[in-house]
Amino acid sequence: MIEVKAYGTEGEKENLKPMSIERREILDDDVHIDILYCGVCHSDIHAAKNDWNNTKYPLVPGHEIIGRVLKVGNNVENFKKGDLVGVGCMVDSCQQCSACKDDLEQFCEKGMVGTYNGKNKHTEKQTFGGYSTDIIVKKDFVLRVPENLDVKAVAPLLCAGITTYSPLSHWNIKKGDKVGVIGLGGLGHMGIKFAHAMGAETFMITTSPGKANDAKRLGADSVLISTKDDEMKKHANSFDFLLNTVPVKHNINPYLKLLKRDSTMVMVGAIEPLEPMNGGNLIMGRKRVAGSLIGGIKETQEMLDFCGENDIICDVEMIDMQEINNAFDRVTNNDVKYRFVIDMKSLKN
Repeated sequence: MIEVKAYGTEGEKENLKPMSIERREILDDDVHIDILYCGVCHSDIHAAKNDWNNTKYPLVPGHEIIGRVLKVGNNVENFKKGDLVGVGCMVDSCQQCSACKDDLEQFCEKGMVGTYNGKNKHTEKQTFGGYSTDIIVKKDFVLRVPENLDVKAVAPLLCAGITTYSPLSHWNIKKGDKVGVIGLGGLGHMGIKFAHAMGAETFMITTSPGKANDAKRLGADSVLISTKDDEMKKHANSFDFLLNTVPVKHNINPYLKLLKRDSTMVMVGAIEPLEPMNGGNLIMGRKRVAGSLIGGIKETQEMLDFCGENDIICDVEMIDMQEINNAFDRVTNNDVKYRFVIDMKSLKN
């Protein structure tokens, strides 16, 4: 086993603190990665606080990982020492079920293995995430990062990026489509960038008028204030697609009225019960509400390549590893534009 430095927590009421963890020795199909940067996702906080009642402690969060290859196993041909690579939300799957065969490992019928808080198939121990100096990952779950991008701002693409790119791609958003992105946060700001780059007429839909200037800076053509009834009525039955990034329970009925006939709103934020939905808002127009998770490895690589071609990165604020508990508090209070990224040099010193 390889001992590495990390930051983690030993209980739901405990702060994150320095700890030492073990990584497996490199296997023939493995890639050993020196972690340069790791994004801070709200899921990291939910896991650390056991909000989903499934956390195994000690927990080392982090599933938005960017680094350089240190070493590869004997069977690895597509990566070499020095390559710039990424690791996202999963590090393994069964690779045999129908979902895996369709390059949709995130929907693995036997359960994908999370980058943290999962079960390492090789050691039978839990997986530890990217709040650490090194990670060893099976080659099939390592991604190639375009060298032309600002590397520190790439990390959140591995979660916030693919979470918003995947539904836009799956529903074939294209030039001329009218697309609304609901909610301007870590996910929403990426949704605006992607929809704009795909050529769509992009609307930021928000309850906060103060976010209008920032939304337009990110690429929104217009801003729709959802609390203004006259504005909402003006845009009724006009949107080809809505990407709903709101992370908490809310009322989706006003947004359904914005959709055209046969159009779709995709949920990527709230994973909890919503306010009651009026079935008439679907029936009258044959409208749809769907959901989307992250993407598979193939699609995530496609997303990174798209970002390289279109110079798309996340808006980030850099922190040292030692600032993580304060960063957790600020994320909880929506006090970041739009993602924190940890400079892992601070853990290595």
